[in-house]
Amino acid sequence: MAQDKQNDGPRQQFGDLAPALAGYSEDVLFGQVWENPDLSPRERSLVTVASLITGGSTEQLAFHLGRARENGVSDKELIETITHLAFYAGWPKAMSALTVARTVLTGS
Repeated sequence: MAQDKQNDGPRQQFGDLAPALAGYSEDVLFGQVWENPDLSPRERSLVTVASLITGGSTEQLAFHLGRARENGVSDKELIETITHLAFYAGWPKAMSALTVARTVLTGS
């Protein structure tokens, strides 16, 4: 799993508090699920971003928007995904996602 100073891995963030969940996150989710070749990393990123938006999980969205970009999803595609989901997940969730996307995609 790619890590940087802002987004240390789950073990660094939560290992002291919830070592099992942190381990499952790194070993199973990012180590096995994300590496399964049945979906490409790009496809997994789009599915994950859509899921986070529909669930209103904006706290995790910033990391996954950045990861989606690393996996080849364009900024235009991410914005179109948010726009599309406004009609299926709800306007407030899409607008909240846009707030996060503005920060991630433009740095402001």
